Amino acid sequence: MKILYIGHNAPASTSYHRAQALERIGHTVDIINPYEVSERSHAVISKLHYLTGYRFLQSRMRKWVTKNVPNTPYDLVWVNSGELLGVNCVKFIKSRINRPVILYNNDDPTGGRDGKRFDTLLKTIPYYDMCVVMREINVAEYENLGAKRVIKSYMSYDEVIHAPLNESDIPDKFRSEVSFIGTNIPNENRDVFIHKLIKKGVPISIWGGRWDRSPYWKELKPFFRGPSLKGKEYTAAIQGAKICLGLLSKGNRDLYTRRSFEIPYVGSLFCAERTEEHLALFKENVEAIFWKDADECADKCIELLNNEKLLNQIAEQGRARVLNDKRGNEDIANYILDQVRKQLK
Repeated sequence: MKILYIGHNAPASTSYHRAQALERIGHTVDIINPYEVSERSHAVISKLHYLTGYRFLQSRMRKWVTKNVPNTPYDLVWVNSGELLGVNCVKFIKSRINRPVILYNNDDPTGGRDGKRFDTLLKTIPYYDMCVVMREINVAEYENLGAKRVIKSYMSYDEVIHAPLNESDIPDKFRSEVSFIGTNIPNENRDVFIHKLIKKGVPISIWGGRWDRSPYWKELKPFFRGPSLKGKEYTAAIQGAKICLGLLSKGNRDLYTRRSFEIPYVGSLFCAERTEEHLALFKENVEAIFWKDADECADKCIELLNNEKLLNQIAEQGRARVLNDKRGNEDIANYILDQVRKQLK
């Protein structure tokens, strides 16, 4: 299959990893990057576009698609995220390529957490031949917006980027007992949660942005190891930890995240909130560890750190589960393309 992939092409981006997965399973993929339009703007202007749902960027985006969408045969157009493309852009792509155009969005555009960010995207939903969502709740919401077809998929790890490293290749600076790798998102109380773990004696290590903005920064700072991680450093920090926390975003209505699969695949023990989705994905206390609050999380972490045999056993069984359930980028790409073949003949 020859695929026109419209999404970010930065080597560290999950969008680029997804495009590479499509190539690894045997497809020809041409990538064009719409973000080059917004990223050429001054930082303040880029932020303004984000806050206003990219509505004031549409004249430039229409010129961009006219110039960059090739007038050559493709079997499929895969739009990753789609937040920059308005109705006229999608209509133009469909008319020029004249093949199915699908939208894959890893976020929660109908959830409202990000204000007006997805306003332009939401208007385009009826014009896609298929929309791929990550949450069951999104299915009906997309249909109510006029979507022709909606399928629920899962987020995924990447078979190459997240492949476990040789133990000797993990620098000491990425080794830890318990780790959390992620941003301190405003109004999500992640800092409150981790502060409670610290007070309970959990030897936590933190990587990510915005932690210095927390009112608990003085207490968190001794446990802070550095800014956001990407690529092999991200993999090393997961693999170098005995236990990795997967914190959800309530604003994004998360019941699981990419880390739910990345952490077990890399080889660390996955420790996260007990949700309906997590309980369906893993056997509790066998393939992953779940908790309802910081107190339970702290107790379980400390107990497992004192029982390394059980800790390693759960980590190994968690990895076997995500491999068996086919939660990788290549697996998910195959699933989506199978749905395209079945539903968009």
